[in-house]
Amino acid sequence: MTDSQKHIIGLVVYPGMTALDIVGPQTVFSSLPGVELHRIWKTLDPIKTDDGMMIVPDTTFDNCPPLDVICVGGGIGQMKVVDDPQVLDFVHKQGSTAKFVTSVCGGSEFLAKAGLLQGYRAATHWMTREQLTSLGVEVGCERVVIDGNRMTGGGVTTGIDFGLTIAEMLCGEEAAKIAQLLIEYDPAPPFDVGSPEKAGPELVQKAMSYAAGTLGLIVD
Repeated sequence: MTDSQKHIIGLVVYPGMTALDIVGPQTVFSSLPGVELHRIWKTLDPIKTDDGMMIVPDTTFDNCPPLDVICVGGGIGQMKVVDDPQVLDFVHKQGSTAKFVTSVCGGSEFLAKAGLLQGYRAATHWMTREQLTSLGVEVGCERVVIDGNRMTGGGVTTGIDFGLTIAEMLCGEEAAKIAQLLIEYDPAPPFDVGSPEKAGPELVQKAMSYAAGTLGLIVD
C-alpha cells in the first residue's frame, strides 16, 4: 500500500471499555495520510469508559462502511459486552472482509468469540491470557503479535506500539516514523515492571489482589 491510498479504520467502542486501548491507536492513526477513522458502536449515544471518560461514537453498526482495519479494545466492563450477539455479529462480518483484523488488550476475546482467531496466535492483557487460551487461541507474550493479517496488542499501553505497527503496513516505514515523532513516543518508564515477567511474583500477586478487590475483576 502507498500513502496515496485511502485506509478505512474502524475502532469499536463500548460502555466499560478502557479508553487508552483505543485512544492510543487513534492518536497514531490520526497522524497518518489518507486515513478515514470511525468510532463505532450500536448507537451514537456517548459511552462511558471504565475510568469515567466519555467517548462519542460517530458511526453505528448499521451505517459502518466496509473496513480495511477493524480494531477492538478491552476494558473492565467488557464482560457485559463480549457475549453480545449483535456485537459479535458485527465484528465477525467486518473481520471476515477486512484487510487487517486487530485488537488491543482484552479486545482479542471479542475476536476469538467472533470466530476470527481460530488457528492464530494473539496477544492480550497478561491477566486474561488464560481466558484467551481457554477459547482455543495460542497466546503470545510479545507486546504485538502478528500472525497473517491478525495483529493484536497486549495490555493497554501496547496500543501505541500496535498502532505504529499497523501504520507501517498501511503507509510505509517513513510515515510510521513521522507519526511516532509527532506524538513524541519515546518511552522511558520510571519502573521496569510493565509485564508480569519483569514485575516478579510478589508484585503480580498484589496487582491481582487489587484488581479483584478494588476493580471488581475476576482473576485466576
